Amino acid sequence: MTKTILITGSTDGLGKLAALNLAKAGHHVYLHGRDADKLDSVIAEIKAVATGAAVDYIDGFVADFSDLNAVRDMAAEVSNKLAKLDVLINNAGIYTTGSPVTKDGLDIRFVVNYLAPYVLTNALLPLLKKSNKARIVNLSSAAQAPISYQAFAGNERLDDQAAYAQSKLALTMWSMDLADTVADDDINVIAVNPGSLLNTKMVDEAYGKYWSSADKGANILTELAISDEFADDTGKYFDNDIKDGAHGDARGEFGQPHADALNKDAIAELNHQTQDLLQSL
Repeated sequence: MTKTILITGSTDGLGKLAALNLAKAGHHVYLHGRDADKLDSVIAEIKAVATGAAVDYIDGFVADFSDLNAVRDMAAEVSNKLAKLDVLINNAGIYTTGSPVTKDGLDIRFVVNYLAPYVLTNALLPLLKKSNKARIVNLSSAAQAPISYQAFAGNERLDDQAAYAQSKLALTMWSMDLADTVADDDINVIAVNPGSLLNTKMVDEAYGKYWSSADKGANILTELAISDEFADDTGKYFDNDIKDGAHGDARGEFGQPHADALNKDAIAELNHQTQDLLQSL
């Protein structure tokens, strides 16, 4: 069955590779990027491999995810363009940057990696509810660390690694909670560590080395998005490192996220802090 799929951060890395996989399989794939010219170029590349009628549906949306107003504008544009959404892959993410603080004074990792998908997803829930069986796939990481709410609110500065790990735990905690929230709407939510040190631009900029191919991550995103194998899985964390200790290309399996992602009190505090912060912006 042909699905309508939106992938954020899909002009490069895992998002782009997953988009290529899904377009080749005949799905209607919508991309997202920060740069309009780059987005247009990737759309043309995706259209060149799309099969069947899918080529007529390949399109994209431009938004800077460090600006939550731009995220809201994109959500409105998506809602106006699409009749429904079957799969949302929140793939956009950032690790190292020369400008770690947003115009609102927040750490860009918390904004791009957690707050942007939070805002986008909640705005797109009406579209997802129109699907027969929607899926939300959130890109987590093996790097997950307890959240400093001083840093979350922009009152404390973190190094790249700490900010990234805390933002990815926030995303994972929210994923587990979101699965419960939308359970009655027939929407499945999975958080996934696509694999450690995959051969992507982000990893190269951060570490200058890699352990596994980017295809390892793109392939699990593709499977989580459309495979019948995962049709009944929700509120789970897929760890693509489990079977090979992050080395090699073997697929992982469902595993355990950081303990805070399963802690109802910790999740309630994250929800409280998130609402307070969003209301203050």
